[in-house]
Amino acid sequence: MNIALTFRDSRNAVIVSCLSILLFITVLLSLTVGAVSVPVSDVIIIMFHKAGLFTSLTVDSVHEVVLSSIRIPRILMTVLIGASLGICGASLQGLFRNPLVEPSLIGVSGGSAAGVVLLIVFGASSAWVQSKGLLYHAMLPLVAFAGGLLATFLVLRLSNQAGKTNIAVLILVGVAVNALAGAIIGLAIFYADENQLRTFTFWTLGDLGGASWDSLAVAAPLLVGSSVALLFFSPSLNALALGEAEAYHMGVDVERTKRFIVFCSALGVAVSVSIAGMIGFVGLVIPHLVRVLFHADNKLVLPASILGGAWLLILADLIARTIVSPSELPIGVVTALIGSPFFIGLLMKAKLKNEL
Repeated sequence: MNIALTFRDSRNAVIVSCLSILLFITVLLSLTVGAVSVPVSDVIIIMFHKAGLFTSLTVDSVHEVVLSSIRIPRILMTVLIGASLGICGASLQGLFRNPLVEPSLIGVSGGSAAGVVLLIVFGASSAWVQSKGLLYHAMLPLVAFAGGLLATFLVLRLSNQAGKTNIAVLILVGVAVNALAGAIIGLAIFYADENQLRTFTFWTLGDLGGASWDSLAVAAPLLVGSSVALLFFSPSLNALALGEAEAYHMGVDVERTKRFIVFCSALGVAVSVSIAGMIGFVGLVIPHLVRVLFHADNKLVLPASILGGAWLLILADLIARTIVSPSELPIGVVTALIGSPFFIGLLMKAKLKNEL
């Protein structure tokens, strides 16, 4: 038994290491590609400059400005958001024991988006909203979190039957809550001016172009904190895979675990939505791929979903920035094009197994 566990732990370490290398290579490629191409050598030198090393080496000033002011904060934000969406999706799938569960399907993204849109439209006259300074970037995640948490607990409450969560009802209620959130967003947009309307249209399709050092300073602690907290629940999720009663007898506080995972997932998704808008399917595709390609042990699924989610969103952002250059596709369009066929495949597979 100990030999088997040691082998599995070693295999998990190898898988995580390979995913980390893949993510590093993709990030490096993303730093070099864009409207302004930056050589790999310049990227490395600029990174050394940021660390206070080899300051005597010179690089093109335009390349340094592009990387320092635009590309590095954007890519860091993309990595954090992708990682957060990946582990939130994996945690919710493990909690509800269903690969079809994804943050946007149960109302988190819709509720968060509704909160943000209401703040931007009806708070537009406020000086701190117009300035878009640090207070503005701090308020966005809080409002998004409140909207996402409210929507999530509404879905959980309505899908609860005799103390247990009915997954089919949960997904249906999630659709209804998303529709309600969409109506609220539509109502807010009705009162928006032309500039706000243009911004909302692009934002609801996903937009990482607004990433900055200010928004990163606010979002990074929340995204990292919620993701790291979820990592500690891999043993509880493994126990819950056997059923709630079995997990309870194994010493898992089931209700406390549910609340904490939902809270952290709502926080991670809400902050992501407040920064980048609606980005779907990352939390659906990556955890399922990890389980299919490797195994379903959450000690691997959770960290691998962090790395896989970051990699997928970096890749999607790279495609969005280059495929119609010098213009830019909304990143939500790219992830939807990748994720929608995958989700349809999951539904068909579940249908064949009589799971739906």
